[in-house]
Amino acid sequence: MRCVIARFPFDLVKSEVEQAMSGITPEPGTGVSVTVGSRVYPVMQVGEVVTRQNRRDFTVAEMRRALTRLGFTCHEPQPAAPAPQTRPGENALGW
Repeated sequence: MRCVIARFPFDLVKSEVEQAMSGITPEPGTGVSVTVGSRVYPVMQVGEVVTRQNRRDFTVAEMRRALTRLGFTCHEPQPAAPAPQTRPGENALGW
């Protein structure tokens, strides 16, 4: 599939993306992620490996659009865990 990422044209194929990511350990991600094979990678990590460009050169939206068109499943970032609640009369340290 032909797509433009950071103003450069790329011919991406799903099997080639899977092959490129096969030996890569997923980084801990806080943003949008994508499932490649049986692993979940941050979209920006996949973009960096596949395009060989610096992450600052492209956006999450560009990579997400390209990966979705290739048939990969993208996931929204997980919400942060809520702060623990303190009972009345306790301070933040629990005393």
